[in-house]
Amino acid sequence: MQKRHFKGHKDAVTCADFNPNRKQLASVSVDKSLMIWNLAPKARAFRYVGHQDVVTGVQFSPSGNLVATSSKDRTVRLWTPSMKGESTVFKAHTATVRSVAFSHDGQRLVTASDDKSVKVWSVHRQCFIYSLNQHTNWVRCARFSPDGRLIASCGDDRTVRLWDTSTKHCINCFTDYRESATFVGFNSSGTCIASSGADSTLKIWDLRTNKLIQHYQVHSAGINSFSFHPSNNYLISGSSDSTVKILDLLEGRLIYTLHGHKGAVITVAFSRAGDLFASGGADGQVLMWRTNFDTKSYQDILRQHSRRSSPDPPPHVTDIHPRGPHLHRPQPTAIQVCSVSPNVIYKYVLLSYSSTSRARTTVWSQTGDGGGGRGRREEEERGQTHPLEVLSGHPSSLDSTLRHIVQQLDILTQTVSVLEERLTLTEDKLKECLLNQSQLLKDVLSSEERQRTESEETDGSPVHFT
Repeated sequence: MQKRHFKGHKDAVTCADFNPNRKQLASVSVDKSLMIWNLAPKARAFRYVGHQDVVTGVQFSPSGNLVATSSKDRTVRLWTPSMKGESTVFKAHTATVRSVAFSHDGQRLVTASDDKSVKVWSVHRQCFIYSLNQHTNWVRCARFSPDGRLIASCGDDRTVRLWDTSTKHCINCFTDYRESATFVGFNSSGTCIASSGADSTLKIWDLRTNKLIQHYQVHSAGINSFSFHPSNNYLISGSSDSTVKILDLLEGRLIYTLHGHKGAVITVAFSRAGDLFASGGADGQVLMWRTNFDTKSYQDILRQHSRRSSPDPPPHVTDIHPRGPHLHRPQPTAIQVCSVSPNVIYKYVLLSYSSTSRARTTVWSQTGDGGGGRGRREEEERGQTHPLEVLSGHPSSLDSTLRHIVQQLDILTQTVSVLEERLTLTEDKLKECLLNQSQLLKDVLSSEERQRTESEETDGSPVHFT
Protein backbone atom coordinates (compact mmCIF):
# COMPACT_ATOMS: atom_id res chain seq x y z
CA MET A 1 0.00 0.00 0.00
CA GLN A 2 1.24 3.47 -0.90
CA LYS A 3 1.11 6.25 1.65
CA ARG A 4 1.45 10.02 1.66
CA HIS A 5 2.32 12.33 4.58
CA PHE A 6 0.56 15.57 5.49
CA LYS A 7 2.43 17.67 8.05
CA GLY A 8 1.07 20.94 9.40
CA HIS A 9 -0.54 20.24 12.75
CA LYS A 10 1.46 21.21 15.82
CA ASP A 11 -0.03 18.55 18.09
CA ALA A 12 -1.94 15.26 18.02
CA VAL A 13 -4.46 14.73 15.20
CA THR A 14 -7.82 13.77 16.70
CA CYS A 15 -10.09 13.21 13.67
CA ALA A 16 -10.02 13.14 9.85
CA ASP A 17 -12.56 12.89 7.03
CA PHE A 18 -12.54 12.88 3.20
CA ASN A 19 -14.59 15.29 1.11
CA PRO A 20 -17.12 13.33 -1.01
CA ASN A 21 -15.71 15.16 -4.06
CA ARG A 22 -12.46 13.16 -3.53
CA LYS A 23 -10.36 16.30 -3.79
CA GLN A 24 -9.91 17.24 -0.13
CA LEU A 25 -9.12 15.77 3.27
CA ALA A 26 -10.02 17.51 6.56
CA SER A 27 -8.24 16.97 9.88
CA VAL A 28 -8.49 18.51 13.34
CA SER A 29 -6.08 18.58 16.21
CA VAL A 30 -5.23 19.24 19.82
CA ASP A 31 -3.63 22.44 18.43
CA LYS A 32 -7.23 23.86 18.14
CA SER A 33 -7.12 24.07 14.33
CA LEU A 34 -8.95 22.64 11.34
CA MET A 35 -6.80 21.80 8.30
CA ILE A 36 -8.19 21.25 4.79
CA TRP A 37 -5.67 19.39 2.63
CA ASN A 38 -6.03 19.48 -1.16
CA LEU A 39 -5.14 16.04 -2.52
CA ALA A 40 -3.70 17.31 -5.80
CA PRO A 41 0.13 17.18 -5.78
CA LYS A 42 1.79 20.36 -4.42
CA ALA A 43 -1.62 21.93 -3.80
CA ARG A 44 -2.05 24.44 -1.00
CA ALA A 45 -3.51 23.48 2.39
CA PHE A 46 -5.76 25.76 4.46
CA ARG A 47 -5.75 26.22 8.23
CA TYR A 48 -8.87 27.47 10.02
CA VAL A 49 -8.88 28.69 13.63
CA GLY A 50 -11.80 29.66 15.82
CA HIS A 51 -12.20 27.00 18.49
CA GLN A 52 -10.84 27.95 21.90
CA ASP A 53 -9.78 24.43 22.91
CA VAL A 54 -8.92 21.00 21.48
CA VAL A 55 -10.92 20.14 18.34
CA THR A 56 -12.24 16.59 18.77
CA GLY A 57 -14.24 15.76 15.64
CA VAL A 58 -14.69 16.71 11.98
CA GLN A 59 -16.92 15.65 9.10
CA PHE A 60 -17.75 16.94 5.62
CA SER A 61 -21.40 17.31 4.68
CA PRO A 62 -22.66 14.83 2.03
CA SER A 63 -22.52 17.60 -0.59
CA GLY A 64 -18.98 18.51 0.44
CA ASN A 65 -19.68 22.25 0.75
CA LEU A 66 -19.74 22.36 4.57
CA VAL A 67 -17.49 21.05 7.34
CA ALA A 68 -18.67 20.44 10.92
CA THR A 69 -16.28 20.36 13.88
CA SER A 70 -16.68 19.66 17.60
CA SER A 71 -14.48 20.85 20.43
CA LYS A 72 -13.61 20.73 24.10
CA ASP A 73 -14.73 24.40 24.20
CA ARG A 74 -18.31 22.96 24.35
CA THR A 75 -19.24 24.22 20.87
CA VAL A 76 -19.89 22.87 17.40
CA ARG A 77 -18.85 24.91 14.38
CA LEU A 78 -20.13 24.74 10.81
CA TRP A 79 -17.49 25.93 8.36
CA THR A 80 -17.57 26.96 4.72
CA PRO A 81 -14.22 25.61 3.43
CA SER A 82 -13.30 28.65 1.38
CA MET A 83 -10.53 31.24 1.47
CA LYS A 84 -12.41 33.26 4.11
CA GLY A 85 -13.09 30.25 6.33
CA GLU A 86 -16.32 31.59 7.82
CA SER A 87 -18.04 29.53 10.51
CA THR A 88 -21.27 29.43 12.51
CA VAL A 89 -21.15 28.46 16.21
CA PHE A 90 -23.68 26.03 17.71
CA LYS A 91 -24.05 26.14 21.52
CA ALA A 92 -26.15 23.84 23.72
CA HIS A 93 -23.76 21.36 25.35
CA THR A 94 -22.48 22.11 28.85
CA ALA A 95 -19.24 20.09 28.58
CA THR A 96 -16.71 18.85 26.01
CA VAL A 97 -18.24 17.82 22.67
CA ARG A 98 -16.54 14.57 21.63
CA SER A 99 -17.91 13.91 18.13
CA VAL A 100 -20.00 15.42 15.35
CA ALA A 101 -21.60 13.79 12.29
CA PHE A 102 -24.04 14.70 9.50
CA SER A 103 -27.16 12.75 8.62
CA HIS A 104 -26.93 11.23 5.13
CA ASP A 105 -29.31 13.83 3.71
CA GLY A 106 -27.15 16.61 5.16
CA GLN A 107 -30.09 18.20 7.01
CA ARG A 108 -29.10 17.34 10.59
CA LEU A 109 -26.07 17.00 12.85
CA VAL A 110 -25.65 14.64 15.79
CA THR A 111 -23.16 15.33 18.59
CA ALA A 112 -21.92 13.43 21.64
CA SER A 113 -20.71 15.12 24.80
CA ASP A 114 -19.20 14.74 28.26
CA ASP A 115 -22.47 16.24 29.59
CA LYS A 116 -23.83 12.66 29.09
CA SER A 117 -26.14 13.71 26.25
CA VAL A 118 -26.52 13.13 22.52
CA LYS A 119 -27.92 16.19 20.73
CA VAL A 120 -29.46 16.64 17.27
CA TRP A 121 -29.22 19.94 15.37
CA SER A 122 -30.79 21.45 12.26
CA VAL A 123 -28.19 22.44 9.65
CA HIS A 124 -30.57 24.67 7.66
CA ARG A 125 -31.99 26.52 10.69
CA GLN A 126 -28.65 26.31 12.51
CA CYS A 127 -30.23 25.46 15.84
CA PHE A 128 -30.54 22.73 18.46
CA ILE A 129 -33.57 20.40 18.01
CA TYR A 130 -33.61 17.74 20.74
CA SER A 131 -31.49 15.79 23.21
CA LEU A 132 -31.16 12.06 24.06
CA ASN A 133 -30.31 11.58 27.72
CA GLN A 134 -30.06 7.98 28.96
CA HIS A 135 -26.27 7.62 29.08
CA THR A 136 -24.91 7.69 32.64
CA ASN A 137 -21.38 8.85 31.80
CA TRP A 138 -19.48 10.73 29.09
CA VAL A 139 -20.69 9.99 25.55
CA ARG A 140 -17.77 9.40 23.20
CA CYS A 141 -19.39 9.05 19.76
CA ALA A 142 -22.75 9.25 17.97
CA ARG A 143 -23.71 8.47 14.37
CA PHE A 144 -26.84 8.46 12.17
CA SER A 145 -27.89 5.32 10.29
CA PRO A 146 -27.84 5.66 6.48
CA ASP A 147 -31.63 6.06 6.36
CA GLY A 148 -31.61 8.59 9.22
CA ARG A 149 -34.13 6.64 11.31
CA LEU A 150 -31.64 5.51 13.94
CA ILE A 151 -28.82 6.99 15.98
CA ALA A 152 -26.11 4.85 17.57
CA SER A 153 -24.10 6.20 20.50
CA CYS A 154 -21.49 4.86 22.92
CA GLY A 155 -19.60 6.10 25.93
CA ASP A 156 -17.81 5.68 29.22
CA ASP A 157 -20.83 3.99 30.80
CA ARG A 158 -19.69 0.91 28.78
CA THR A 159 -22.86 0.81 26.69
CA VAL A 160 -23.78 1.14 23.03
CA ARG A 161 -27.28 2.59 22.64
CA LEU A 162 -29.59 2.57 19.65
CA TRP A 163 -32.14 5.41 19.38
CA ASP A 164 -35.27 5.81 17.23
CA THR A 165 -35.16 9.36 15.83
CA SER A 166 -38.95 9.52 15.38
CA THR A 167 -39.89 8.61 18.96
CA LYS A 168 -36.63 9.83 20.60
CA HIS A 169 -36.59 6.58 22.61
CA CYS A 170 -33.69 4.22 23.25
CA ILE A 171 -34.78 0.99 21.54
CA ASN A 172 -31.76 -1.15 22.36
CA CYS A 173 -28.73 -1.15 24.63
CA PHE A 174 -25.67 -3.38 24.24
CA THR A 175 -23.63 -3.75 27.44
CA ASP A 176 -20.84 -6.18 26.54
CA TYR A 177 -17.84 -3.92 27.28
CA ARG A 178 -15.52 -4.22 30.28
CA GLU A 179 -14.25 -0.66 29.74
CA SER A 180 -15.34 2.47 27.86
CA ALA A 181 -16.94 2.11 24.42
CA THR A 182 -14.88 4.51 22.32
CA PHE A 183 -16.38 4.61 18.81
CA VAL A 184 -19.50 3.48 16.96
CA GLY A 185 -20.58 3.36 13.31
CA PHE A 186 -23.06 1.86 10.85
CA ASN A 187 -22.10 -0.09 7.76
CA SER A 188 -23.21 1.45 4.45
CA SER A 189 -26.36 -0.67 4.19
CA GLY A 190 -27.49 0.13 7.74
CA THR A 191 -27.94 -3.53 8.63
CA CYS A 192 -25.06 -3.67 11.14
CA ILE A 193 -23.35 -1.46 13.68
CA ALA A 194 -19.82 -1.84 14.96
CA SER A 195 -18.33 -0.47 18.15
CA SER A 196 -14.85 -0.44 19.62
CA GLY A 197 -13.62 -0.33 23.18
CA ALA A 198 -10.79 0.73 25.43
CA ASP A 199 -10.48 -3.01 26.16
CA SER A 200 -9.04 -3.41 22.60
CA THR A 201 -12.10 -5.25 21.25
CA LEU A 202 -14.19 -4.52 18.17
CA LYS A 203 -17.71 -5.94 17.92
CA ILE A 204 -20.26 -6.05 15.12
CA TRP A 205 -24.00 -6.52 15.70
CA ASP A 206 -26.70 -7.44 13.17
CA LEU A 207 -29.57 -5.03 13.80
CA ARG A 208 -32.12 -7.39 12.23
CA THR A 209 -31.50 -10.05 14.86
CA ASN A 210 -29.93 -7.85 17.57
CA LYS A 211 -27.17 -10.45 17.81
CA LEU A 212 -23.41 -10.09 18.07
CA ILE A 213 -22.11 -11.60 14.84
CA GLN A 214 -18.37 -10.82 14.96
CA HIS A 215 -15.91 -10.13 17.76
CA TYR A 216 -12.31 -9.14 17.02
CA GLN A 217 -9.45 -8.69 19.47
CA VAL A 218 -6.46 -8.02 17.22
CA HIS A 219 -5.01 -4.89 18.87
CA SER A 220 -2.85 -4.88 22.00
CA ALA A 221 -4.30 -1.59 23.32
CA GLY A 222 -7.55 0.37 23.16
CA ILE A 223 -9.15 1.06 19.77
CA ASN A 224 -9.77 4.77 19.17
CA SER A 225 -11.47 4.76 15.78
CA PHE A 226 -12.56 2.54 12.88
CA SER A 227 -14.15 2.89 9.45
CA PHE A 228 -16.16 0.54 7.20
CA HIS A 229 -15.11 0.19 3.56
CA PRO A 230 -18.03 1.29 1.31
CA SER A 231 -18.37 -2.30 0.07
CA ASN A 232 -18.83 -3.48 3.69
CA ASN A 233 -16.20 -6.13 2.96
CA TYR A 234 -13.39 -4.51 4.96
CA LEU A 235 -12.89 -2.45 8.10
CA ILE A 236 -9.88 -0.44 9.28
CA SER A 237 -9.13 0.33 12.93
CA GLY A 238 -6.66 2.62 14.68
CA SER A 239 -5.33 1.91 18.15
CA SER A 240 -3.17 3.21 20.96
CA ASP A 241 -0.78 0.34 20.11
CA SER A 242 0.46 2.60 17.24
CA THR A 243 -0.94 0.40 14.46
CA VAL A 244 -3.64 0.51 11.82
CA LYS A 245 -5.21 -2.87 11.16
CA ILE A 246 -7.35 -3.97 8.22
CA LEU A 247 -9.96 -6.67 8.76
CA ASP A 248 -11.55 -8.78 6.04
CA LEU A 249 -15.16 -9.02 7.24
CA LEU A 250 -16.07 -11.66 4.67
CA GLU A 251 -13.35 -14.05 5.73
CA GLY A 252 -13.53 -12.85 9.34
CA ARG A 253 -9.86 -12.22 9.99
CA LEU A 254 -7.04 -9.69 10.17
CA ILE A 255 -5.26 -9.27 6.82
CA TYR A 256 -2.96 -6.24 7.21
CA THR A 257 -1.13 -4.48 10.03
CA LEU A 258 0.27 -1.05 9.09
CA HIS A 259 3.01 0.77 10.98
CA GLY A 260 3.44 4.44 10.15
CA HIS A 261 2.70 6.46 13.26
CA LYS A 262 4.94 7.10 16.24
CA GLY A 263 2.47 6.84 19.09
CA ALA A 264 -1.25 6.22 19.29
CA VAL A 265 -3.38 6.15 16.13
CA ILE A 266 -6.37 8.29 17.09
CA THR A 267 -8.42 8.41 13.89
CA VAL A 268 -8.92 6.43 10.67
CA ALA A 269 -11.34 7.06 7.78
CA PHE A 270 -12.05 5.58 4.35
CA SER A 271 -12.80 7.86 1.41
CA ARG A 272 -16.34 7.64 0.03
CA ALA A 273 -15.10 5.58 -2.94
CA GLY A 274 -12.97 3.30 -0.75
CA ASP A 275 -9.81 3.73 -2.81
CA LEU A 276 -8.10 5.80 -0.10
CA PHE A 277 -8.02 5.94 3.66
CA ALA A 278 -6.45 8.34 6.12
CA SER A 279 -5.00 7.93 9.60
CA GLY A 280 -4.03 10.52 12.18
CA GLY A 281 -2.17 10.15 15.43
CA ALA A 282 -0.47 11.49 18.49
CA ASP A 283 2.61 12.25 16.38
CA GLY A 284 0.74 15.11 14.66
CA GLN A 285 0.89 13.41 11.27
CA VAL A 286 -1.90 12.69 8.82
CA LEU A 287 -1.10 9.72 6.58
CA MET A 288 -3.08 8.93 3.45
CA TRP A 289 -2.98 5.35 2.16
CA ARG A 290 -4.06 4.02 -1.22
CA THR A 291 -5.81 0.66 -1.09
CA ASN A 292 -5.61 -2.25 -3.50
CA PHE A 293 -8.88 -3.90 -2.49
CA ASP A 294 -10.53 -3.32 -5.84
CA THR A 295 -7.54 -4.30 -7.98
CA LYS A 296 -6.86 -7.72 -6.51
CA SER A 297 -9.18 -10.68 -6.73
CA TYR A 298 -10.18 -12.51 -3.59
CA GLN A 299 -8.24 -15.59 -4.73
CA ASP A 300 -5.10 -13.46 -5.17
CA ILE A 301 -5.41 -12.22 -1.61
CA LEU A 302 -5.76 -15.81 -0.35
CA ARG A 303 -2.66 -16.89 -2.29
CA GLN A 304 -0.74 -13.88 -0.98
CA HIS A 305 -1.52 -14.75 2.63
CA SER A 306 -0.64 -18.40 2.12
CA ARG A 307 2.95 -17.25 1.45
CA ARG A 308 3.26 -15.18 4.61
CA SER A 309 5.80 -16.51 7.10
CA SER A 310 4.37 -14.74 10.16
CA PRO A 311 0.58 -15.14 10.20
CA ASP A 312 -1.50 -12.66 12.17
CA PRO A 313 -3.54 -13.96 15.11
CA PRO A 314 -7.06 -14.93 14.03
CA PRO A 315 -10.08 -12.99 15.33
CA HIS A 316 -12.98 -14.60 17.15
CA VAL A 317 -16.19 -15.14 15.19
CA THR A 318 -18.71 -15.72 17.95
CA ASP A 319 -22.06 -15.90 16.25
CA ILE A 320 -23.32 -15.60 12.68
CA HIS A 321 -26.99 -15.66 11.78
CA PRO A 322 -28.82 -15.98 8.46
CA ARG A 323 -29.93 -12.71 6.93
CA GLY A 324 -33.37 -11.40 7.77
CA PRO A 325 -35.33 -8.33 6.68
CA HIS A 326 -34.01 -4.86 7.57
CA LEU A 327 -35.45 -3.35 10.73
CA HIS A 328 -37.16 -0.56 8.79
CA ARG A 329 -37.99 -2.32 5.53
CA PRO A 330 -41.05 -4.46 4.66
CA GLN A 331 -40.49 -8.19 4.67
CA PRO A 332 -40.10 -9.64 1.14
CA THR A 333 -42.57 -12.21 -0.12
CA ALA A 334 -40.09 -13.95 -2.41
CA ILE A 335 -36.55 -15.19 -2.15
CA GLN A 336 -34.26 -12.29 -1.34
CA VAL A 337 -30.82 -12.23 -2.94
CA CYS A 338 -28.58 -9.64 -1.24
CA SER A 339 -25.98 -7.89 -3.38
CA VAL A 340 -22.99 -7.55 -1.07
CA SER A 341 -20.00 -7.79 -3.41
CA PRO A 342 -17.94 -9.83 -3.99
CA ASN A 343 -18.78 -12.52 -1.43
CA VAL A 344 -22.52 -12.37 -0.69
CA ILE A 345 -22.51 -15.71 1.05
CA TYR A 346 -20.51 -14.71 4.12
CA LYS A 347 -23.48 -13.82 6.31
CA TYR A 348 -25.12 -17.08 5.32
CA VAL A 349 -22.16 -19.29 6.08
CA LEU A 350 -20.94 -20.35 9.48
CA LEU A 351 -17.50 -21.85 9.24
CA SER A 352 -16.80 -24.00 12.28
CA TYR A 353 -13.89 -26.22 13.23
CA SER A 354 -14.22 -29.51 15.09
CA SER A 355 -11.50 -31.00 17.29
CA THR A 356 -10.31 -33.04 14.31
CA SER A 357 -9.76 -29.82 12.31
CA ARG A 358 -12.38 -30.80 9.73
CA ALA A 359 -14.41 -27.87 8.51
CA ARG A 360 -18.16 -27.92 8.16
CA THR A 361 -20.21 -25.22 6.48
CA THR A 362 -23.87 -24.58 7.12
CA VAL A 363 -25.68 -22.83 4.29
CA TRP A 364 -28.99 -21.12 4.96
CA SER A 365 -31.49 -20.10 2.30
CA GLN A 366 -34.35 -17.89 3.43
CA THR A 367 -37.69 -18.24 1.64
CA GLY A 368 -40.60 -15.91 2.08
CA ASP A 369 -43.84 -17.51 3.21
CA GLY A 370 -45.96 -14.43 3.70
CA GLY A 371 -44.54 -13.40 7.05
CA GLY A 372 -42.09 -15.77 8.69
CA GLY A 373 -39.51 -17.37 6.42
CA ARG A 374 -38.65 -21.06 6.66
CA GLY A 375 -34.99 -21.93 6.73
CA ARG A 376 -33.52 -24.81 4.74
CA ARG A 377 -30.11 -26.01 5.85
CA GLU A 378 -27.66 -28.02 3.82
CA GLU A 379 -24.39 -29.25 5.28
CA GLU A 380 -21.23 -30.12 3.44
CA GLU A 381 -18.32 -31.96 5.01
CA ARG A 382 -14.98 -30.82 3.63
CA GLY A 383 -13.69 -33.38 1.17
CA GLN A 384 -17.23 -34.54 0.30
CA THR A 385 -19.23 -32.68 -2.34
CA HIS A 386 -23.01 -32.92 -2.27
CA PRO A 387 -24.73 -31.27 -5.24
CA LEU A 388 -27.22 -28.55 -4.37
CA GLU A 389 -30.52 -29.40 -5.99
CA VAL A 390 -32.85 -26.80 -7.45
CA LEU A 391 -36.38 -27.61 -6.36
CA SER A 392 -39.09 -27.39 -8.96
CA GLY A 393 -41.53 -24.55 -8.48
CA HIS A 394 -38.90 -22.07 -7.25
CA PRO A 395 -37.89 -19.05 -9.35
CA SER A 396 -35.09 -19.63 -11.86
CA SER A 397 -32.99 -17.07 -10.01
CA LEU A 398 -32.56 -19.68 -7.26
CA ASP A 399 -30.45 -21.77 -9.64
CA SER A 400 -27.91 -18.98 -10.15
CA THR A 401 -28.00 -18.17 -6.44
CA LEU A 402 -27.13 -21.76 -5.52
CA ARG A 403 -24.36 -21.83 -8.11
CA HIS A 404 -23.00 -18.67 -6.48
CA ILE A 405 -23.17 -20.41 -3.11
CA VAL A 406 -21.10 -23.31 -4.47
CA GLN A 407 -18.49 -20.84 -5.74
CA GLN A 408 -18.29 -19.26 -2.30
CA LEU A 409 -17.91 -22.70 -0.70
CA ASP A 410 -14.96 -23.29 -3.02
CA ILE A 411 -13.39 -20.09 -1.71
CA LEU A 412 -14.01 -21.22 1.87
CA THR A 413 -12.38 -24.54 1.05
CA GLN A 414 -9.34 -22.64 -0.24
CA THR A 415 -9.32 -20.62 2.97
CA VAL A 416 -9.32 -23.79 5.07
CA SER A 417 -6.48 -25.17 2.95
CA VAL A 418 -4.48 -21.99 3.56
CA LEU A 419 -5.08 -22.29 7.30
CA GLU A 420 -4.02 -25.95 7.25
CA GLU A 421 -0.85 -25.08 5.34
CA ARG A 422 0.00 -22.35 7.83
CA LEU A 423 -0.67 -24.71 10.74
CA THR A 424 1.56 -27.36 9.16
CA LEU A 425 4.29 -24.78 8.61
CA THR A 426 4.03 -23.70 12.23
CA GLU A 427 4.20 -27.31 13.43
CA ASP A 428 7.26 -27.99 11.29
CA LYS A 429 9.02 -24.91 12.62
CA LEU A 430 8.14 -25.91 16.19
CA LYS A 431 9.54 -29.42 15.66
CA GLU A 432 12.71 -27.99 14.17
CA CYS A 433 13.06 -25.61 17.11
CA LEU A 434 12.60 -28.45 19.61
CA LEU A 435 15.18 -30.58 17.84
CA ASN A 436 17.66 -27.69 17.83
CA GLN A 437 17.07 -27.09 21.52
CA SER A 438 17.51 -30.79 22.29
CA GLN A 439 20.78 -30.93 20.36
CA LEU A 440 22.00 -27.75 22.03
CA LEU A 441 21.21 -29.23 25.46
CA LYS A 442 23.12 -32.39 24.61
CA ASP A 443 26.11 -30.34 23.49
CA VAL A 444 26.07 -28.33 26.70
CA LEU A 445 25.85 -31.47 28.86
CA SER A 446 28.65 -33.12 26.89
CA SER A 447 30.86 -30.06 27.28
CA GLU A 448 30.23 -29.92 31.03
CA GLU A 449 31.03 -33.62 31.38
CA ARG A 450 34.27 -33.20 29.46
CA GLN A 451 35.32 -30.24 31.62
CA ARG A 452 34.54 -32.20 34.78
CA THR A 453 36.68 -35.14 33.63
CA GLU A 454 39.61 -32.88 32.77
CA SER A 455 39.35 -31.21 36.16
CA GLU A 456 39.42 -34.56 37.96
CA GLU A 457 42.49 -35.67 36.01
CA THR A 458 44.28 -32.44 36.93
CA ASP A 459 43.49 -32.85 40.65
CA GLY A 460 44.91 -36.41 40.69
CA SER A 461 48.25 -35.68 38.97
CA PRO A 462 51.46 -35.53 41.11
CA VAL A 463 53.11 -32.22 41.91
CA HIS A 464 56.90 -31.99 41.33
CA PHE A 465 59.20 -29.61 43.26
CA THR A 466 62.64 -28.61 42.03
